[in-house]
Amino acid sequence: MTIHGLKVLLADAQTATAPDQTGAQIKFFATMIIFVVILWVLMIAPQRKKAKQLETTLKALKTGDKIVTTSGIVGVVISIKDKTVSIRSADTKLEVLKSSVAEVTDKSGETSEAKS
Repeated sequence: MTIHGLKVLLADAQTATAPDQTGAQIKFFATMIIFVVILWVLMIAPQRKKAKQLETTLKALKTGDKIVTTSGIVGVVISIKDKTVSIRSADTKLEVLKSSVAEVTDKSGETSEAKS
């Protein structure tokens, strides 16, 4: 074989081992899409569900309900305004924002008062 023949063989070998860029890009984008879907299912969807549930709970809030605020204050709802809720905790009357209500622990506040 001559040197010219070796150059031809080496040139053929280089063109045959060229990487497939399109396939690598498709794999990368598919991996990113799968990652975003997993992120959505594990993190974002449950948070949205919990926020909707809390919103419906706040809309159904009424006097006599026992609540817990985000700061840990436990009290009974006395009155409800547009943005605030007045609660009684022990011997103290507090006015807190509706957004600070973390959960309603007992919705039977009015029925227990009626029994007394």
